[in-house]
Amino acid sequence: MANLKQIAAELSLSVTTVSRALKDGPEVHPSTVARVKEVAKRVGYVPNHHGRALKTGQTLTLTAVLPMETHDYLSDLAKLPLIEGMTMAARQAGYSLSIYSTTPDDDPVDSVRRLLQARSADGLIITRMASSDPRVPLLLNEGIPFVAFGRTDLDIAYPYVDIDNEKIAYEATRWLTRKGCRRIALQLLVPNDQASAMRLAGYERAMAETGIRIDPSLIGHGTFTMESSAAWLDHLLGSSNPPTGLACANELGLVGALQALGRRSLVPGRDVHIVTRDSTRLSRFLPAKIGIHSVDMAAVGRKLVDILERRIANPLAPVEEVLLPGEFDPGE
Repeated sequence: MANLKQIAAELSLSVTTVSRALKDGPEVHPSTVARVKEVAKRVGYVPNHHGRALKTGQTLTLTAVLPMETHDYLSDLAKLPLIEGMTMAARQAGYSLSIYSTTPDDDPVDSVRRLLQARSADGLIITRMASSDPRVPLLLNEGIPFVAFGRTDLDIAYPYVDIDNEKIAYEATRWLTRKGCRRIALQLLVPNDQASAMRLAGYERAMAETGIRIDPSLIGHGTFTMESSAAWLDHLLGSSNPPTGLACANELGLVGALQALGRRSLVPGRDVHIVTRDSTRLSRFLPAKIGIHSVDMAAVGRKLVDILERRIANPLAPVEEVLLPGEFDPGE
């Protein structure tokens, strides 16, 4: 197997220059980088990550902490593209990705403490951020590189990637009001998490701008699996003043809502207007006239790993904060 010394000898360069060129070091001329990479590809050079780990004390492993949202086996469907994006980005960066899955009953702080004690990863990705999330100051105090998927309301700088859930809910609600809806139901994402708080804020802002009074009974605070969504909406539809618009938390909430409408022979887009957030593109294949906010979760996963990799390489660099929008398709 080819090594750096052989590539350096063939090009009459130093091993240091070859190593820096393979990492796209800014101190190496672009033409030299191209020559080095061409030879490395021709001779089949593969970086010796194991040797680097022994030399630096790194594990070359990144760990993503992914809580199960419910005990329902389909409730975590949206995590699949996220895991795919993280896995591919980690591999390209020379890392392996491990998934540390926790149950809804596990304490999130205890889970992070166990990972810190094990020292089995060079960096952590934490998800499902809560208000005043205690994991953020814990990880900052421990000095381990990490990045969060989501924001918390702590007045602390820390690296994160988040979806603009407030804007998504705001746009969904305004679109429903333009459709003439005055009774708009809102599904939140996960009880007591920061993403749900942002969705609620966007909904409230849109309702206030249009002068529509909010009916608290139309706000769903549960974790919306297909079953719970169907039961919740069916209950609302059976009331004396049912909703005419619905903002779904995700595609599973949408599927449940469509079942509830079908039971009562109601047609989406005619009897009840619907907008959903979709992280898997599932909604595009459903025969229903609905508005869709698409979120590229694979891109989110790649961005999380990219930021974490840079954080590991340079812990003192400026904190990176990324807020990604959803892409709205009114389905008309």
